[in-house]
Amino acid sequence: MRSVMSNKWVISLYVLPALVLILFLIYIPIVLTGYYGLMDWNGIGQMKFTGLDNYIELVQDKMFWKSTWHSILLGLFSTLSLVGYLILSLILASKIKGANFFRKIYLIPMLLSSVAIGQLWAKIFDPSNGMLNRFLTLIGFENPPLWLADPNIVLFALFLPIVWQYAGFYIIIFYAALKNVPEELVEAAKIDGATPIQIAYKIKVPLISGVIKVMVILAIVGSLKYFDLIFILTGGGPNGASEVMASYMYKEAFSKYNFGYGSAIGFGLLIISLGLTFIIQKLLTSKNEVEY
Repeated sequence: MRSVMSNKWVISLYVLPALVLILFLIYIPIVLTGYYGLMDWNGIGQMKFTGLDNYIELVQDKMFWKSTWHSILLGLFSTLSLVGYLILSLILASKIKGANFFRKIYLIPMLLSSVAIGQLWAKIFDPSNGMLNRFLTLIGFENPPLWLADPNIVLFALFLPIVWQYAGFYIIIFYAALKNVPEELVEAAKIDGATPIQIAYKIKVPLISGVIKVMVILAIVGSLKYFDLIFILTGGGPNGASEVMASYMYKEAFSKYNFGYGSAIGFGLLIISLGLTFIIQKLLTSKNEVEY
């Protein structure tokens, strides 16, 4: 058996199906997206080669850069929210009563579709009968904000359902990482008189730093391609105040039938995501760490 599994041709045969799937589902679509970005095409008729015109227009497109900035802001917000997720995970991993119950509660948003979450939060944000504005009125606010209609606050309002939607995912990952911290280290720290905060800050968090780095990358890159909840709640409005790269790409390709320019936006999104991922990895990699 060992001789068979050490045969390079056998190994290649086992790996081949996965490579074919990755090729056809990831790499070929990426190449085709970049190729369609060179075309003037409505998605149905004959494609017309226009060279780099779409990409030149993309670089000069103020709405694209505005949507890019909104996506980056969401990424920054998501990164900051990781602090709250980590604190909750530390509390849940500290053997408090009802920890199992709270873990299940935090996972509930993951069981709902984005459409259901969007409809739910649309009711919460409703300026007249929404739960949020009714609560603000009860505690003394005479003119509660129009959460999804005010260009100055709509992006911050959208961040609330996003944080709620993904809380369970990040908490369960952090929780699993914390449960793998050796209990002997924690007990030794307690014997030495360390407080729970000192144990969390000086022992647990450093030991799961690798997981934290991965979560930061996932939060930022995930925010750059975020689409569904924003499209359901605001459609990128009002007046582009909540437009993100993915929603802008959708509008150009599927609303205006400008598939060539929409493909260029998609390819631009890919380049920006790869660039930011590379920068984040460099910033988060310690000089003392060995990269393999």
